[in-house]
Parts: sequence; structure tokens; C-alpha cells
Amino acid sequence: MSSRTTVYLDSDILKALKLKAIDMGVSVSALINDSLRNELREDLEDLQAIRERANEETVSFEEVLRSLKLDETQS
Repeated sequence: MSSRTTVYLDSDILKALKLKAIDMGVSVSALINDSLRNELREDLEDLQAIRERANEETVSFEEVLRSLKLDETQS
């Protein structure tokens, strides 16, 4: 099912989308739908990774810096 909506795009973005759509042999709508679907899929994967790592120990930035300094002196 598809729905109609209005989206305002920068003219250079629209031009690039039209050229890419022509090159790929698809419509601009299909290109935008695929791009948005891929972005949302990545968000879902990120959320899953966050859930999986929720119980990991937190390391502060300061601790990481200290460990880097130790590594430098060992070289």
C-alpha cells in the first residue's frame, strides 16, 4: 500500500535523486522508499546491538585515555 505525501527537498538533492533513478531504471519514489527502508533497518539493528550490550561494563573516556598512555610507554 502506498500513500501520497509532500516532501520538500533541496534542488541539488532532487536533481541527484532523479539522475540516480534514471541510471538505476527506477522511479524517484522507489529510490526514496528503498533509502528510507534501509535507514530504518539500520536503526533497528542499532537498537538490537544496544539491547545486547546493555549489561556490559561501562568504561569512561578517562580510563581509555589512561590505557592509551600505558600502551605508549610499553612501545
